[in-house]
Amino acid sequence: MAKASSPKKMSSMRKSEALMGYLFIAPWLIGFLVFVAGPMIFSLYSSFTNYDGAFTMDWVGLSNYRRLFTTDQYFMISLKNTLYFAVFAVPIGVAVGVVSAVLLNQDIPFQRFFRTVFYLPKILTGVAVILLWMWVFNPQAGIVNTFLRFIGVDNPPLWFAAPEWSKPALIIMSAWGAAGGMLVYLAGLQGIPKQLYEAAEIDGATGARQFFKITLPLLSPTIFFKLVTGINGALQYWSTALIVSDGGNGGPSYSTLFYGLRMWKVAFTESRMGYASAMAWVLLFMTLIVTAIQFYVSNKWVYYEGERR
Repeated sequence: MAKASSPKKMSSMRKSEALMGYLFIAPWLIGFLVFVAGPMIFSLYSSFTNYDGAFTMDWVGLSNYRRLFTTDQYFMISLKNTLYFAVFAVPIGVAVGVVSAVLLNQDIPFQRFFRTVFYLPKILTGVAVILLWMWVFNPQAGIVNTFLRFIGVDNPPLWFAAPEWSKPALIIMSAWGAAGGMLVYLAGLQGIPKQLYEAAEIDGATGARQFFKITLPLLSPTIFFKLVTGINGALQYWSTALIVSDGGNGGPSYSTLFYGLRMWKVAFTESRMGYASAMAWVLLFMTLIVTAIQFYVSNKWVYYEGERR
C-alpha cells in the first residue's frame, strides 16, 4: 500500500499551485492596478483638490461637490439633457433592436445578407458618420427636410439649429445604430425552444399573441441586459454632442450640453481636473443608483427559465 502524502508535502504542492495561479493572473492584475484601480483612487483624491492637470493640487475638501450642487448653473442643465436622452433613446434603441432581430430570425431568402446590412451601422462609427448625419439633418438641403417639404410640410424643423429639435435629432441618430444590438437579441431568440411556438400555433395563438406571450417573456433577460448597459451608456453620452454642438459649447441654447460633455469641457478646456473628477464620481453614484433600481424592478418582469414565481 502506498504511503499517504505528508501534510508538509501537500502544503508545498498547494503553495506551488497557488504561486502558479498568481503568476498566470499577474498580467491582468498588474493591468487592473495600473490602469483601473490606480486612476480611480487618484481621481477620488483629485476630486477633493483643485488639481489643474499639471502643477496645482491643493486640498479643498468638499468644495468641489458643494459647488456642483449649489452654484454650478450648468449642472442641472446638463443633467436634464442627459436624462431626457436616456429616457427616450434607450427604449427606442431596445425596440428597434428587438424588432430587427425578430424580423431577421425569420426563414427568408437572403437572410444572411440582410443580417449583414442591419449590422453595418455598428461598424460605421466615428466622426465621418456624425458629419453625414449633420448633412442629413441640414435645414436647407438635408434629405429629411427635403422629404418633409415634398409631403407638404412648409416649415420643417431646424434640427441641430433649434433647441427643441436638437435632442430628438440625436435620439434618431442613436436609433439608427441600435440595430447593432440586433445580434444580442438574435442570440437570445435562438435559445427559445421552437416547440413552444408549435404548441401555441396548435392552440390557435396568433403571431402577435406568440410574440407577447412567448418571445418577449423568454427574451426578457436579454432585454434587461441591454437596458442596463444602454442606460449606463446613455448617462455617459457626449462625443456626438461635442461635434454637433460646434466644439462642445452645448448649443443651441445649451440643448446639447450633456453631463459627459460638460465634464469633458471642464477637464480639458478649463483645466479643472479636480472639479471634473468630482463630477465623474457624482455620475458614478447616479449610475449605481439607477442600476440598483433596475435590478429591483427586474424581479417583476424579467423571466428566467426554470424560475418559479
